[in-house]
Amino acid sequence: MTCARNITLALLITVLVAACPVHACTPPERPFLPASREDMRAYADLIRGDFEAYIAAVQDYFRCLDNERARASIEAREVSEEYGRFLDAVE
Repeated sequence: MTCARNITLALLITVLVAACPVHACTPPERPFLPASREDMRAYADLIRGDFEAYIAAVQDYFRCLDNERARASIEAREVSEEYGRFLDAVE
């Protein structure tokens, strides 16, 4: 690849990343629980930490979903009003 193509590709990637919604909520990864009780006991501190981290992350995720729902609701109302103005203008 030439340098110009690399620059074009880098700019394209930058635009695509910038176009992604910043308000997207990412669900937390579910914690792993070993099947055997012996493994649970052996790694109890790690597993406990993973579950506590998940619980905190899922609460953040729910808050993010609530905020996104509120944002989308406002946007939908605004778009509906704009559509009404459009219909008034073309009729």
